[in-house]
Parts: sequence; structure tokens; C-alpha cells
Amino acid sequence: MIVKKTKFKDLLIIKQKNNFDKRGILRETFHNKILKKKFIFEYCTSSKKGVLRGFHLQVKNQQSKYVSVLKGRILDVVVDLRKRSKTFRKTFKIILSSKNALSLYIPKGFAHAYYSLDKENIIYYKLDNYYSPNYENGIIYNDKNLKINWGRKKIILSKKDKKLNSLNDFVKKFKGF
Repeated sequence: MIVKKTKFKDLLIIKQKNNFDKRGILRETFHNKILKKKFIFEYCTSSKKGVLRGFHLQVKNQQSKYVSVLKGRILDVVVDLRKRSKTFRKTFKIILSSKNALSLYIPKGFAHAYYSLDKENIIYYKLDNYYSPNYENGIIYNDKNLKINWGRKKIILSKKDKKLNSLNDFVKKFKGF
């Protein structure tokens, strides 16, 4: 595993290695001595092509996330909402896939979204805090201030994600973190 820094403070890309043989693939997805993060909660999602999830975060009981793709390919995007950050209100995007064996460590203070690019996508999360639905919030995926080209016209959203706030409304209400 190789940890690469980004231009966003504490946002990290982790390059893993797929080990192939006739049986399939073996990939080490996390090593505590390399990433040195403490996670207490894990979950896995499955999304079909065209599904967009996010932008999500918890305004209290915030979570750092470690995101890996076990099957498929996603466009993973984060928004920095840390008001004292040089990259406040800026976005970072990356393709994560089972083939490129990249993962993303997302520190607290970022909103997170992804768009599913393949027929079946399995995404695995490690988190440093538990899910608190009472504090869940987010930003609408197509906010013009974010200037994100999702690359697709067909987007499948949950009812909840269709009702998320604009970036300006979110920042006005919560003032950043």
C-alpha cells in the first residue's frame, strides 16, 4: 500500500495492489501500520449504474471515511466544508475501481458523494464514528457553485438526496466545520 497526499489537507489516496492468479484477486485494502487511523464502524453498499449517492455528512458526531470499491467503478467526489481550510468549498474527484485498486481517506469536515459507473458497484466503507441519522445532512449534487461534471445525464437519486440544500444554504446554516 502506498499513501499519496492530495492538495486538500488530510485527504489521502491509498494505492493498493491487486494480486491476480487463476482463482481471482487478492487485495489488501487496509493496514493500520501504513494508514494509522482508528475505525470503529464498517458497512458496504451496492449500487447499480446511474445511481448517485450524496453529498452526505453528519453535522454532529462527524465521521472520517475510508472508501474502497470491491467491484465496479465509481466517480467519487468530496467537498471541503472546513471553514479554516485553504480548500474550503472546493471539490476533489477521483475514479475508484476494483481494477485501479485506489481507496480514498476522507477526513471529518467533508461532504461525500459518488456516482456509479458500472452495472454493479460494491463500495466498502470504514468509519471512525457511528452513523447518527439525527445529524445527517448534505448538499445537492447538482449545485452550480460546485461545478461538477458528473459525465452522465441519467442519474438515479433517492427522495432524500433530491431534497438536500445548496452549498450556500448549507454554509449559511452551519458556517462550515
